[in-house]
Amino acid sequence: MGEQPNILYTQEEDGVATITLNRPEKLNAFTHAMIDDWGRYIADAGNDPAVKVVLLAGSGRAFCVGADADEMDSRGKQDELARKNFLWQHVHKIALTMERMDKPVIAAVNGLARGAGADMALMCDIRIAGESTSFAWSYVNLNVIAGDGGTYYLPKIIGMPRALELFWTGRTVTAVEADRIGLVNRVVPDADLSAVSRTLAKQIAAQPKDSIQFYRRAAYQGETQTLYSHLDMISSHMAVLRGTPENHARIAAFREQRRKGKVQK
Repeated sequence: MGEQPNILYTQEEDGVATITLNRPEKLNAFTHAMIDDWGRYIADAGNDPAVKVVLLAGSGRAFCVGADADEMDSRGKQDELARKNFLWQHVHKIALTMERMDKPVIAAVNGLARGAGADMALMCDIRIAGESTSFAWSYVNLNVIAGDGGTYYLPKIIGMPRALELFWTGRTVTAVEADRIGLVNRVVPDADLSAVSRTLAKQIAAQPKDSIQFYRRAAYQGETQTLYSHLDMISSHMAVLRGTPENHARIAAFREQRRKGKVQK
């Protein structure tokens, strides 16, 4: 039996594609090759019309502990421009691809999420955590900063004061605290993490694809728009959606249910 790749990609008929970090012996620490594979799989899922929701997970006892230490040492010997280009051409390309992919991404976070691994969870739209999960942005201990977009995402998710505290101290955040401060959507027993995350992914995948995509665009774009421009955009989105065959079919089904007295109150 051949050795399994460090990142697995599976796609189910229910429209859920799963990307699994599969280097458990190294706590799923990222290598350069894994970063490129992750970026390719994210792009493939975004471009595949059969994929409606992406689920990101880690194998073993960690979600991801960040960059591989040996490769990090090697990049540290490069000049400044080479280090910057590595981030921009490889790591940052993933964040930009995920932002523009127009499909929900759910992180099933298990065990340790550290550094770039914690940043990777932040890139996702929804985070479900196992009860033994913990997060830490420990870059400050090495006299560096979050290089994968953490300084962009974390303040938006939990607020600036809390984010700065975590960046400046590098302390560990337990699953209980992560739930309390809104870092994760919910915490579930470790044994239930995979099933709960997949159930949510399937639930979202079963909804109308166009509405899901338009909601994602509107919510993120609304963070930087004025109310005037946002409502102008929403009126266009609504006008388009109301003209789709899916909308017509669902309205007809709703009317039929109401005629039969089966509409839930």
